[in-house]
Formats: sequence, structure tokens, C-alpha cells
Amino acid sequence: MFDTVVVGADDSATAAKAVDAAIELAALSGGTLHIVTAYKPAARSSSGVPDEFAGSVQPDSHAQSLLADLASRARAASVHVETHAHDGDPAEAITSTADRVGADLIVVGSRGMQRRVLGSVPHSVAHGAGCAVLVVKTD
Repeated sequence: MFDTVVVGADDSATAAKAVDAAIELAALSGGTLHIVTAYKPAARSSSGVPDEFAGSVQPDSHAQSLLADLASRARAASVHVETHAHDGDPAEAITSTADRVGADLIVVGSRGMQRRVLGSVPHSVAHGAGCAVLVVKTD
């Protein structure tokens, strides 16, 4: 039923619960899991990296590390997984990825993701998604 599942994740314990639920769903359906995270590129002056090394540090390196860890968990459950790191708004990253990959389901955690001024990520995803959304109780 859910051949293409998208899950939003950050590095919180509660987001990990949403990823675990998405892995279970993708494993049951034999589908593909797309794990999405969003990041804000660090300003060069505030990154803590000396200027001579600033060009060697990728702004999305933390996001890529997180995605690699989460993808390995999915692979351990024999789930086909693809990862997506986006700079900017988390809800937009999740919904645009879901649209692009033709998702049947988006999974987000109920808490723990980055908060927005006008509401939470799960709220924004639920209202902006073009497919079903599962909000996993993660607290």
C-alpha cells in the first residue's frame, strides 16, 4: 500500500522513533524509504572553523552524517533507502521531496523537530502534503 515512504528526521531521539516507524512500514510493504533532513548552512564567521580550512568543511556535513546513520538502520532491516539533505525549511524539504518522489506516505514525529515561528513541522507537513501523513507519537 505504501510503496514510497518519506520520513523527516533531525538528530533528536524523538525523530529516531519516527524513522523507526517508517522503516517498519517500508519493510512491511517492500517499498522504498526516503529519509529527509534539513539544515541551515553555518555562516563562515560563526562556524568555528579557521578561515584557511573553511572551504574544506561542507555546510551539510552534519546532515550527511545523520542521514548515513539512519540509512544504515534501514538497510539493516532490508529496506531500500534513499537520503535527501536540504538547506532551509524542514517542512518544505519534506513535502517537496515527497512530491518529487511520488510518495504514498509521509511520516513525521509529533515532537522534537525544529520549531517554526508559525507552527510545528508536523503541522506544516500535514497541511502542505500531497499524500497521506502519519504523525507518530514520539513523546
